[in-house]
Amino acid sequence: MVSIWTAVIIGIVPLAGWLLWWWNDIWYAVPAKLRCSAGGTKLPPGYMGVPFFGEMLSFLWYFKIVRHPDDYINFKRRKYGDGVGLYRTHLFGSPSIVVYSPMANKFVLQEPNFSPGWPSSELIGTSLSGLVGDAHARMRSFVVRAVNHPDALCRITLMIQPRLRAALQSWAQKGRIVVFKEAKKVTFENIGKYFANFEPGPLLDTLNELFYGVLDGIRAYPINLPGTAYRSALQCRRKAMEIFKEELEKRKKCNATNPKDDIMGGLMQMKDEEGKPLRDVEVLDNIYSLVIAGFESTSLAIMWAFYYLAKYPGVLIKLREEHLPIRKKLNGKFITYDDISSCKYTNKVVEEIIRLANVSACVFRIASKDIDYKGYRIPKGWKVICLIRYLHTNPENFDDPMCFNPDRWNEPPKTGTYLVFGGGPRICAGSKLARLQVAVLIHYLVVEYRWELVNPNAEMNYLPNPKPVDEVEINISKI
Repeated sequence: MVSIWTAVIIGIVPLAGWLLWWWNDIWYAVPAKLRCSAGGTKLPPGYMGVPFFGEMLSFLWYFKIVRHPDDYINFKRRKYGDGVGLYRTHLFGSPSIVVYSPMANKFVLQEPNFSPGWPSSELIGTSLSGLVGDAHARMRSFVVRAVNHPDALCRITLMIQPRLRAALQSWAQKGRIVVFKEAKKVTFENIGKYFANFEPGPLLDTLNELFYGVLDGIRAYPINLPGTAYRSALQCRRKAMEIFKEELEKRKKCNATNPKDDIMGGLMQMKDEEGKPLRDVEVLDNIYSLVIAGFESTSLAIMWAFYYLAKYPGVLIKLREEHLPIRKKLNGKFITYDDISSCKYTNKVVEEIIRLANVSACVFRIASKDIDYKGYRIPKGWKVICLIRYLHTNPENFDDPMCFNPDRWNEPPKTGTYLVFGGGPRICAGSKLARLQVAVLIHYLVVEYRWELVNPNAEMNYLPNPKPVDEVEINISKI
């Protein structure tokens, strides 16, 4: 009897292990393959991992443990071949197609049947990121006019400078700072002022911390359990929305005939396709998501500006040569948007900072129907993960891609290889705003300050965003 049970166990354990190993492929890929065979297409190659976790452990291994994020795709390329730039997997709780090639990314980002598909959709709400069709086009048009139109950029250029200059002076007085920590503060002060007319103080400091709690959860595994980043982000979102709701109610009572000239005021004046004002929840969701988008990208870009300009003194010398004559001409006045636009080398430096910063490693979409691409099927309901980072760090797309080289922008990049702000109809509506704020900072930084990295060889973290482990600690002083 013992020998029989031993034999049963010996037989069952390998079978159970095999089922666990291939469970997601059996559950998701096999039915999809059967549907594909009828249409003469096939699923992209790949492996979908174990139940619940999928390939998240492998993803985290490359991004968080060994800290070689690009090897996640390099491994798949070696194992499955390049194909058409698609692999199947299971990440962030969903069956997914990973997209890495320029042409495949371009297809996904421009195809209207791919809608936004962030794993943390509850954190996004009904904002610009989640709207589709005419509602998206109308909201996008408003945002572009508010933050990307030349007239708006001229106003923003002047608006942000008092806080930037004061911050730099404060940093020099401190002598040693952590750039990312300080950049978050000044960036949020400027965005809080322009987006909702909030002044620096305890309320803005609270919102600052709440938004970083939200950002930690947006790219986390969407598990709503106590102690998880996702649960914490939901709580932070609720508290932030309460603050915005209080401001909205105050405006509705006191400023009905005299709306404030900021993003929230503009949203309150917007009408839908039937001529009705936006619902309160739409105003709140959109102001909330716009703050997130502008806050994170700019803070990280400022941090990387300090890092790369300290690492590449030759670039710093060229920047000073470009900005010293402008400083002399201004004679203490604020730099203008036209001045910034004329700084050709500065704009190349900003582009290179943004390329290497890779603020958004990936973009999420979801297939609203079965979609075929070059003989491969992307099944309806599956997530599509565009690995934007890999475009910018792949030596097939950029020569010596990890080298900071502003002169590479003397020529335009290869088609589809530079998508730092996404692409297609959902390309970031505030792309010029992010570039502008970094360029204005560079003007004052290079002509008035000197700084050095405290830990020039600091290791890198890649989740949730790429940054040195010390978040760029520097010694800084006035020239």
